[in-house]
Amino acid sequence: MDKREIFDSLDNFSQNLMMTLAEVEAIKYSIQGLVEENTSLRLENTKLRERLDQLELSTDEVSLQQGAGNLEKIYDDGFHVCTVFYGQRRENDESCAFCLELLYRN
Repeated sequence: MDKREIFDSLDNFSQNLMMTLAEVEAIKYSIQGLVEENTSLRLENTKLRERLDQLELSTDEVSLQQGAGNLEKIYDDGFHVCTVFYGQRRENDESCAFCLELLYRN
């Protein structure tokens, strides 16, 4: 192999190395963008999960309030809502300590 061929080979090798380096840099920037996007999406996902938990808690509270209101209506209609006499008619609309405790406990 003469000197000219050696220099041409080294020149080709150098050009290929430069192209490979440029490709590696492009991949590096792509990965950096993906990592940033991934981090952003993870934060958004966390915030959405927290918001969903808050909405579920408030929905549960509304359901409990509606259930308590329904029990109160049944009691006002003259029926027991306590576990001891549930569904039985209250005689002369007398108060029931069990029902009142159930309706008005904290």
